[in-house]
Amino acid sequence: MLSRVADLIYWMSRYVERAENVARVIDVKLQLVLDAPPGGEQQWQSLVAATGDQADFARRCGRATQENVLAFLTFDPLNPNSILSCLQSARENARGIREVISSDMWLQVNRFYLLVKSAAAAPKDLNLAIEFFHEVQLASQLFAGVADATMTHGAGWHFLQIGRLLERADQASRILDVHAGAPESRPAAGAPVDLMPWGAVLRSASAFEMYCKQYGRISPPDVIRFLMLDREFPRSILFCLRSAQSSLHLISGTPTKTFRNTPEKLMGRLCSEHEFRTADDILDGGLHQYIDEFQTKLNRAGLAISERFFDFQPISVTAPPQGAAPVTA
Repeated sequence: MLSRVADLIYWMSRYVERAENVARVIDVKLQLVLDAPPGGEQQWQSLVAATGDQADFARRCGRATQENVLAFLTFDPLNPNSILSCLQSARENARGIREVISSDMWLQVNRFYLLVKSAAAAPKDLNLAIEFFHEVQLASQLFAGVADATMTHGAGWHFLQIGRLLERADQASRILDVHAGAPESRPAAGAPVDLMPWGAVLRSASAFEMYCKQYGRISPPDVIRFLMLDREFPRSILFCLRSAQSSLHLISGTPTKTFRNTPEKLMGRLCSEHEFRTADDILDGGLHQYIDEFQTKLNRAGLAISERFFDFQPISVTAPPQGAAPVTA
C-alpha cells in the first residue's frame, strides 16, 4: 500500500472519530445544563480544555460562555478540531482515496459532511442542537459500520482501525484528565463526593449503561477502572491499545511477539505498562500525572507510526567508486 493512501485512511478515520467525540461531550454537557442552575463559565471552559485548544479559544473568543464554546467546537472553520473542520478534512481525505475505499464509505462521509454544513447555516435552538449532536454521533457510528461491512479487511482497513482506536484512547484520557482537575471532583476531606460529574464522564464515553451493568453504583475508582483498564468494553483505553497493537502487528506481518520496528515496540511497551496497572496504582500516583505521561507515550507511538508508514523517505543513490566499471544489464 502506498504511504499516501495509508496516511489519508488513517487520518480520515481519526477525524471522523474526533468529530463524534466532540459531539458526545457537548451533548452530555447540554443535558446537564438543562438541570443545572444558571451561570458557571467554568463548566464550559472544561470542554475547551478537553480539546487542548484553550490558548486559541482565549485569543479569538474570549470568555467561555455557552454560545462561544458551542460555536468554537462545532462550526468554527478556523478551529481545526471543530466538528465542521474535522468533517471537511475527513471528506477531503476520502476524496483522495476513492479508489481504495468503498463507494458506500464515500457516500456516508459525504452525507456526514453535508449534514454538518447545513446545520451550520440553520437557526440555532437548544432542543435542535441536542438533536443535531445525536445525529453526528449516529453518522459517525454508521460510517464505522459501513467501513467494517464493505471494505476488505486488509492493510487499509487496519490503518482505519488504528486511527480510530488511537483517537478514541486519546479522547478518553482527555475526558478523565479534565475531570480530575475539576473542583467538584476534589471535595474537601470528609465531604461527600458528587457523583453526577462522574456519571457525565461515563456518558461522554458512551459507557454509562455498560458500567452500571458491571458495577452498579457509581464510584470514582470504579469509573477509572472501567474507562482505563477494562479488557472488554470497546471504548476503554486498554481495549483500544490492545486492538490497535493487534492491527499494527497484522500490518507489519512480523512473527508473534517479535517487534522489528519502532511503532510496534512503542505500542507493545505502552500496552504492557498500562495493562498491568491497577486503579489504585493510578490514583496513588495521581490521575493527572499518570494521564499526562500516558498521552506523551501515546503521541510518541503515533509519531512513530507516521514516520514508519506515512513519511516519504528520499531514495539515496550511491555513486560508484571512482574508476569502477559501470554496471550493465
